[in-house]
Amino acid sequence: MLDWKGWIEVAKNWSRLKSNTHRVLAMNRRNLHLIYPNNPRRFFPQADDKIYTKEIMEKAGVPVPKTHRVYRYFYQLESLESDFEGVKDFVIKPAHGKQGGGIRVISERQGNDWVEVSGERHTTEDIKAHIYDIIFGIYSFDLHDQALIEERLIQHEEVNWLSPGGLADIRVILLKGKPVMAMTRLPTKASHGKANLHQGALGVGIDMATGRTIRAIHHGREVFHHPDTGREVVGAVLPYWSEVLSVARRAAEAVDLGYLGVDISLTPQGPSLLEINARPGLEIQNANLTGIMERLAEPAEGLFEY
Repeated sequence: MLDWKGWIEVAKNWSRLKSNTHRVLAMNRRNLHLIYPNNPRRFFPQADDKIYTKEIMEKAGVPVPKTHRVYRYFYQLESLESDFEGVKDFVIKPAHGKQGGGIRVISERQGNDWVEVSGERHTTEDIKAHIYDIIFGIYSFDLHDQALIEERLIQHEEVNWLSPGGLADIRVILLKGKPVMAMTRLPTKASHGKANLHQGALGVGIDMATGRTIRAIHHGREVFHHPDTGREVVGAVLPYWSEVLSVARRAAEAVDLGYLGVDISLTPQGPSLLEINARPGLEIQNANLTGIMERLAEPAEGLFEY
């Protein structure tokens, strides 16, 4: 429940945004002043290729989900049945997918069927057809892609209370290795258990100093409760907050990208990096009721000492 400290933080953010609307970051400004100067295009694959990203992070000692298998060619699908023998749950991701497209989170096997976190059932042939589509490039706007099969993370119980319908993540925006802004994205039934705002997930702003959730939005409108459970999502303090920021910094240091979004999930063992984004979206400002340009204008000693 939101206490007096949380309400003070919300009021401060609202007042600040009202008086500094010129510091809200728009897409053209983001591209011209943050992405182009800090993210050379030749380094985009470090973020755009999830398999390459994991290789970089593993070498840097950044925690990432375990990779079960990578399918690069159609003929490899002939062994899919035996490849999945003994595997109870997993996540399928296109290596070059965008905005959560093509991701399927399998939570269990019932008889001969695989069951997604949304409850949708799939046969082995359905799974094979989906991976076939990934390799064909359906989700990557390209002629060829790779399907990444990795472990399904079990999230921390405190986060699971906020988001029981799917794996939540924390998006941290960094400039030159320094955290600037953060939000957690909570899946809903409408988003099919995925933490993507455009599909219906909640965006919840986070106080950078404490890890406390301060404001929630759903389809761009302010809310205080999860639409599926009715649980209050504002005023919670996320566990492992200092470790989250540490993982975000280490991930930023491992790549040649100066401005990026780092997506992290919280497990009982601590933070685990999911992916990084060289062109992070702008809705995080609405979730925090604060413009990114305002954060960048603040004195470094007050902004980055988290």
